[in-house]
Amino acid sequence: MTPDPMSIAVLIAVFSGIFGIAIGSFLNVVVYRVPLGMSLVAPASACPNCKTEIRKRDNVPVLSWLLLRGKCRDCGEPISARYPLVEGGTAVFFLAVAAYFSHSVAAPQPTALAISNVLALVAYLYLVAITVALALIDLETHTLPNRIVLPGYAVAGALFLAASIVAGNYDALIRAGIGMSGLWLLYAILAFSYPRGMGFGDVKLAGVLGLFLGWAGWGPLLIGAFAAFLLGGIFSIVLLAAKKANRKSGIPFGPWMLAGAWVGIVFGNQLWGGYLSLIGLTA
Repeated sequence: MTPDPMSIAVLIAVFSGIFGIAIGSFLNVVVYRVPLGMSLVAPASACPNCKTEIRKRDNVPVLSWLLLRGKCRDCGEPISARYPLVEGGTAVFFLAVAAYFSHSVAAPQPTALAISNVLALVAYLYLVAITVALALIDLETHTLPNRIVLPGYAVAGALFLAASIVAGNYDALIRAGIGMSGLWLLYAILAFSYPRGMGFGDVKLAGVLGLFLGWAGWGPLLIGAFAAFLLGGIFSIVLLAAKKANRKSGIPFGPWMLAGAWVGIVFGNQLWGGYLSLIGLTA
C-alpha cells in the first residue's frame, strides 16, 4: 500500500518538532557558552548558584523545568524561564519549517528528487537552529560569533551541493552562490561606508543568508534582503518614538537580518509575484 503523502508530511513535521526540543536544549548551552568562549561539551551543565551538576533526570527539555517549578533542586535558585521557552520555541520553529517544506519531500516524485528535497529540508532546519542562537546572542551581546556564523557556509554549501548532485540540477546552486556573493558584497559596502551602523559580523551573516535565500529563488532573495532593512527600520523607529533609544544607540541588526530572511524564504515567491503583477509584469 502506497503511503499517503499527507501522512508522510505530518510525520516529518512531528518528528522535526520532537527533534527541535532536543536542539533547543543544546541551543541554551550555545547561547550561554559561545559568547564566553567556553567549550560546548565540558564541563557538564551546573547550577550557576550552587555549582551542583545538573542530574540527567533534571535535564529533560521543558518537562524538567515544569516539574522543578523553575527552581534548582539543590539550592532553590530560580531557573530562568528562557530555558523552556527556547526549547519549546525551537520545537515549534522546527515543526513549522518542516511542515512548510514537507510537501516537497512527501509528494510523489523520483527517488533522487526526494533525496535532494530532504537534504534541502535539513539545510533549512539547520538555519532554524542558528537563527535562534544568533538572534538571542546578538540581542544580548551585540555580537554574531564566528563559531556559529562561519560554519554556516560549509554546512549549507555542502548540503546544497549534495542536493544538486543528487537531483542532477545545478540552477538553484548557482542562484545560491549568486545570493551569497551579492548579499555579502552589499553588506560589505554598507559596513565600509558606515562602520558605526553595521559590523563585519553582519557582513559574514549576510553571505550565509544569501545562500539560503538564493536557493529558495530570486523572489525570496530580493524580498529577504529588503525585508531585513524594513523590519530593522520599523523597530528602530518604534524605539526612537518610545524614547528607548537615540540616534547613537547601538541596535543589533542580526535578528532583523534573520527575520527578513525567513520572510523571504516563506513568502518571497508570493510577494515578488504580487509585486510584478502590480506593476504590470508577469511573475
